[in-house]
Amino acid sequence: MFEKLYDEHESVKVRFLGLMTHDTRYDFGVIYTNMFFGKPLVVCMQTGRATLLGPDDVENVQHVQEIFKLGSEKEATDLAQFFKFLVPSSSLHAEYEE
Repeated sequence: MFEKLYDEHESVKVRFLGLMTHDTRYDFGVIYTNMFFGKPLVVCMQTGRATLLGPDDVENVQHVQEIFKLGSEKEATDLAQFFKFLVPSSSLHAEYEE
């Protein structure tokens, strides 16, 4: 038995991007949605690792390194810089009403 918590339908904007650093190729899908406090869902198309990224998350290089299992801080810094252009700098809004 289960209790359905939510079942939302939404037309979303999806962006697919590929980039290359000095030694690594990355392919990402970015799903922009109104769910999850406006944070886009970023999916690494190579590994399947995914996370919600907001402006504060992108500033935390260690978080980016841990989520995507990156080998070096330099790699994480490069990706964090890239993600800054993808993540909207919007304010948080109430997702659930009391």
